[in-house]
Amino acid sequence: MNSAVTANLYADAIYMIITMVVVLIGPSLLVGLVVAIFQATTQINEQTMSFLPRLLTTLLMLIFAGGWLLRNISDFFNNLFYTIPMIVS
Repeated sequence: MNSAVTANLYADAIYMIITMVVVLIGPSLLVGLVVAIFQATTQINEQTMSFLPRLLTTLLMLIFAGGWLLRNISDFFNNLFYTIPMIVS
C-alpha cells in the first residue's frame, strides 16, 4: 500500500469537503450576519427573521452550485475508483 497515494486521497477528500461547505454555508453565514446587524440596530428580536433568509440563501446556493458540486463529487469518486488498485497492491 502506497502511503503517498492514500495521503493524497485524504487530502483531496478534505479539500473537497471544505470547498463544498464554503460554497453552501458561506453565503448563509454572511446573510445571517447582515440580518443580525439589522436586528441589532432596529432592536427587532424575531427568530424567523434570522432563519428564513439563511434557509433561502442555502437553497439558492444549492440550486445555482448544484451542478458544480455534483461534478466535483463524481470526479472525486472516479479518481478514487481508478486509484483503488494502486492502494490495494
